[in-house]
Amino acid sequence: MLLPIRDENPTRRFPYLTIALLLINVAVFVVMLGLPNEAAVNTFFAQYAMYPHAVVTGIPVTANSIEPVYLTIFTSMFLHGGFLHIIFNMLFLWIFGNNIEDALGRVKFLVFYFATGAAGAIAHILTDPSSVIPTVGASGAISGVLGAYLILYPNARVLTVIPIFFFIQIIRLPAIVLIGFWFLLQLLSGIFELGLGTDGGGVAYFAHIGGFVAGIILVLLMTKRRHRYSYRS
Repeated sequence: MLLPIRDENPTRRFPYLTIALLLINVAVFVVMLGLPNEAAVNTFFAQYAMYPHAVVTGIPVTANSIEPVYLTIFTSMFLHGGFLHIIFNMLFLWIFGNNIEDALGRVKFLVFYFATGAAGAIAHILTDPSSVIPTVGASGAISGVLGAYLILYPNARVLTVIPIFFFIQIIRLPAIVLIGFWFLLQLLSGIFELGLGTDGGGVAYFAHIGGFVAGIILVLLMTKRRHRYSYRS
């Protein structure tokens, strides 16, 4: 496992939007932790998580689910299934999101974030449209951030923790190596999941893949070519 801890890629502007998104995610998670029991958590998920079958059919999971059902594509981005889920997502958002916000500007970055999150959700729906398992997390949007970072800053150095047996090494990896390795793992895991017909152990690999590809496409559309070269240098 490769775990990034920070990048060596300073920004020109303070990342207000990245911090706001991070705080909203944490606030929603705290609200979820404050629910009295598991039944209340399940009800909360039924209202705001994305269920592929519900989105495809347009039929809400419960009478209290938000409508129209496709809105859960967006509300589910702010839900997380546990401490590790939100910690890793927010870590990646903090390390890489500030640079994409800096490159795109706040308004474009907000559009980018929700668009890539939606693309990830749609990719997951297309690969498992009959699923009644709730899908939660900002992973699709954050995968989009990684795709954009790969295009804009392939040579940026990222301090990365690499556990080797009982030892921990911290090395500086080019973003293209770290993110490329991450995407390869998602791709292989997604193909393996499709081949076996499993649920991926609770990981929506195709949401990651869809968000990542959408991030690459969108950042190419949203940035001018001369700016892309200045970022890459």
